[in-house]
Amino acid sequence: MARTLTNWAGNVEFEARRLHRPASVAELRALVAANDRVRALGAGHSFNRIADTPGVLVSLDDLLPCVIDVDPGRRTVRVGGGVRLAELCAELRRHGLALPNLPSTPHFSVAGAVATGTHGSGDGNGTLAAGVSSVELITADGSQVVLSRGEKDFEGAVTSLGALGIVEALTFDLRPGFEVEQYVYEELPWSALVDHLDGIYSAAYSVSAFTDWDSSLRLWVKRRTGDPLPDLTWTGARPADGPRHPIDGMPVANATEQLGVPGPWDERLPHFRAGFMPSVGDELQSEYFVPRADAAEAVKALRELRAFISPVLQVGEVRSVAADTAWLSPSHGRDSIAFHFTWIADPPAVAPVLLRIEAALAPFGVRPHWGKLSSMDPGTVAASYEHAPRFRQLLGRLDPAGTFRNELIDSYFPSDL
Repeated sequence: MARTLTNWAGNVEFEARRLHRPASVAELRALVAANDRVRALGAGHSFNRIADTPGVLVSLDDLLPCVIDVDPGRRTVRVGGGVRLAELCAELRRHGLALPNLPSTPHFSVAGAVATGTHGSGDGNGTLAAGVSSVELITADGSQVVLSRGEKDFEGAVTSLGALGIVEALTFDLRPGFEVEQYVYEELPWSALVDHLDGIYSAAYSVSAFTDWDSSLRLWVKRRTGDPLPDLTWTGARPADGPRHPIDGMPVANATEQLGVPGPWDERLPHFRAGFMPSVGDELQSEYFVPRADAAEAVKALRELRAFISPVLQVGEVRSVAADTAWLSPSHGRDSIAFHFTWIADPPAVAPVLLRIEAALAPFGVRPHWGKLSSMDPGTVAASYEHAPRFRQLLGRLDPAGTFRNELIDSYFPSDL
């Protein structure tokens, strides 16, 4: 490569020999078949080495045709793996259709978001992968494998960490388009979150709590227009008197519209607008999932660490994620609460805090986000997934030579070779 290639945040320099941008599926298949080590890059919004490889990186950004095939009758869409969520959402809206939920920003690639278990918030909303009905993979010999819902290995191929092949396309189930209104509440007491967590998170279609883990919390409440109007003043929180950015001091214009103004689902469910800087940019991120039943105790355990967390934190977010069936989904088999941390861009300062957080959450069977920073023992993480042995077997069948493996994948799912 002519220049050093990094991830979006700049904390990872990729080791790949080359970056390729195939212009057609035929070129992509030939490229994969001709190399012994390959990984898909996606949008580069991971914070660890999940996308890295000693071989070649592949970007699908130039792949033609750009596939977004909507079937209004069946309420499905077949979409190319490299398409950004913002592009997909705009086309779905044109057809009056929608995805059930979205992550905090629409800047991610579709395949990358699905492969890592990326999600938004909401008691009834699972990861993006929960809505996938078919996965089309380019495997190591350049051939295509299609796995569909109901087939033997489908649940292993959805959230697959990019380890089974290059995702050529995915098919999603859709629902009719809907409008959302967004409200922000401030000064939520910690006692209210601990004592009334279920009541708070069930108050609207999507609810997130932002915090520095020291002072009070701020709630972002996303209500589908037509649903009962949430009133969370009973918690002690008060409605914000103007628009807010999740991170104090950042431009409010970067955040999606608030104050109860109705708008399309894809312009309210994310926290950040398409075409604007998501979050801060100069940052690191971690996220940890615990069972919903343990959420209140986990909150109390993290509050005990606020003196360590707050000095290196830009903002924290507490989200609700519904259980799903993908083998490697961080919310597999259990409704979850996810604790997200946006750190300052200082790895040595953040590293010891991660150790403290992981120790505090260990009693709750914590699972880290696959694409974000964690120092948890890989064997412990893999053991928290009941289908990890089946995934290792699937890896062995679809990629026996380890073309799509890298150091991170090997640490979690060692090869039997």
